[in-house]
Amino acid sequence: MLKLGVVGTSWIARSFIDATSLTEKFTFSAVYSRHLDTAAKFSADFENVQQFDQFDQFLATDLDAIYIASPNALHFEQAKAAILVGHNVITEKPAFSNPSELTEILQLADEKNILFFEAARNIHEQSFTLIKDFLADKTITGADFTYSKYSSKMPALLRGELPNKFNPKFSGGLLADLGVYLLYAAIFWFGKPQDAHYDAVVLPSGVDVSGVGSLDYTDFKVAIKCAGNFNSYLPSEIYTTDGTLILDGVNAISTAKFIAVDGSKIKIELTAPKHSLYDEAVKFAEILTNKDFEAARKLQSFAKDVANTSYKMRQSAGIIFDADKK
Repeated sequence: MLKLGVVGTSWIARSFIDATSLTEKFTFSAVYSRHLDTAAKFSADFENVQQFDQFDQFLATDLDAIYIASPNALHFEQAKAAILVGHNVITEKPAFSNPSELTEILQLADEKNILFFEAARNIHEQSFTLIKDFLADKTITGADFTYSKYSSKMPALLRGELPNKFNPKFSGGLLADLGVYLLYAAIFWFGKPQDAHYDAVVLPSGVDVSGVGSLDYTDFKVAIKCAGNFNSYLPSEIYTTDGTLILDGVNAISTAKFIAVDGSKIKIELTAPKHSLYDEAVKFAEILTNKDFEAARKLQSFAKDVANTSYKMRQSAGIIFDADKK
């Protein structure tokens, strides 16, 4: 069993732990939080979990991998410290605030012979590969991807507070949140775009609460729409010379239907995973167990393309994180 340490006590951290438990490949061994009582409460449902409120003590624990689910801007220093003492690292998406941080971490991980992953769950889902295979013999003419979900942090924002999610100090905003799924989908299915732009609704804090982006490819464009101040129930669509593929999302995809130009329909059979993060957890366990650096580098290549594209889009919208100024 792979001994897993977790940084952070958010819902996504708990969800990742639950998914790793279902794989029967990991055991939740340690948790770090700024407050010991929070760490104790978070790990109450599990046995033999060490709890820490001192990061250096947490890092001194015998672990096979550390999963980092702290606020975005903290990922870099925490991942760097973990790699320097010899831990494999998984960071929740977005891995870091900008491409420079990602480049430094990847170089350091390579020097230390450490495995590093960005936890972007959707590209590990079996449905993603099935859709890629379905599109293999088709000519893409465009796509329209949407992921908009009313944020649990919106009420606080509307009260005049500034949650981390909407704070440039913590590398927040929707492109750096739901937008990551949209970019991973486009890059996994179509490759890295030649250019990218983002027209954002920017808050007084300086980050986006919603926006519409364009990914420019040689012969087509992909529209991406993300928001945290409303819910959207629109499907996502991929256009081809043969017809249109309609998906119920770009992550946790449960339905996919192709409507040919003549009106005929093909249903793509998809199997739902045991948990929304299960396929991702299985892949990480496989790579960690086999020390498969080649597979890890393939995933890192996607991470680099997403980071560079997201950064270019932020620049086009005038969104600057505090981390960008360092």
